[in-house]
Amino acid sequence: MGRLSRYGWRPVDPPGRPVLFVNPRSGGGRAARGAVAERAREQGIDVVVLDASQSLEELVGQAIAAGADALGVAGGDGSLSVVAAAARAHGLPFVCVPAGTRNHFALDLGVDRHDLIGALDAFSDGVERSIDVAEVNGRVFLNNVSLGIYGDAVRRPAYRDAKVRTLVETAAEVLGPSGAAPELHLVDDVGHEYRRPAVVLVSNNPYALDRPIAPGTRPRLDTGELGIVVLDASRPNPDPPERAWTAAHLEVDAAAPVHAGIDGEAVELHAPLEFVIRPGALRVRISSRHPGVSPSGRLP
Repeated sequence: MGRLSRYGWRPVDPPGRPVLFVNPRSGGGRAARGAVAERAREQGIDVVVLDASQSLEELVGQAIAAGADALGVAGGDGSLSVVAAAARAHGLPFVCVPAGTRNHFALDLGVDRHDLIGALDAFSDGVERSIDVAEVNGRVFLNNVSLGIYGDAVRRPAYRDAKVRTLVETAAEVLGPSGAAPELHLVDDVGHEYRRPAVVLVSNNPYALDRPIAPGTRPRLDTGELGIVVLDASRPNPDPPERAWTAAHLEVDAAAPVHAGIDGEAVELHAPLEFVIRPGALRVRISSRHPGVSPSGRLP
């Protein structure tokens, strides 16, 4: 426990009526292959297996009304955000079981992404801490919101199967001679205006962009700051082309609805886009045997 306490984790009593929502389609059926629902039931956890016709938000509301005192999800980051929003609203602890494809949130939270069944121990032998969540126009996100090239690419059917190729193709169209970046307007922390940025990425806490060992992770989830990265396509040969900063609030304006990816899910947002951070708003629990810190958070 001493190892985890330095990252803010503390021991807690097990919940009396935990509920786990299982998305059998996430990660190409990873939860089903790992028999997550069966192992959870063996541990006395109420399990709700989702199907395509059901509203996850409604099912979570029903579980809370029935007395659930801890909420967990075995699924991808999109499913996690829905349940985390409900847990935050009701002050309940939230458990992430990494059954998605990449499990970015689990990695940054300090969950062992390769120990799917072991993650269930968060309900019985867990440790707890509070982390930040972010919102865009009142909608909770745990990882990030992408606008511009990424916002357009996420909407394409090929994105889930070939993310890198789809992003490259979208970038070629948007930034090529006949292309045009989406019309977005924002101002950075030093007053510079961006009127047609190619990429805007707003994250729940900043990514470790300067750490080559783990550049795609966030060292902490409790800084009380949004991470903001902009790739500017509006000026010829900008130097440098990218700009990164942190802030507690960001507004992005646009003349039309904005294509966005929220934790990897394609959505359309209406301007102005209001991003805010909610410090310490979400109680999270993990197994006491898991790392408890992201790869970049372990570095000095």
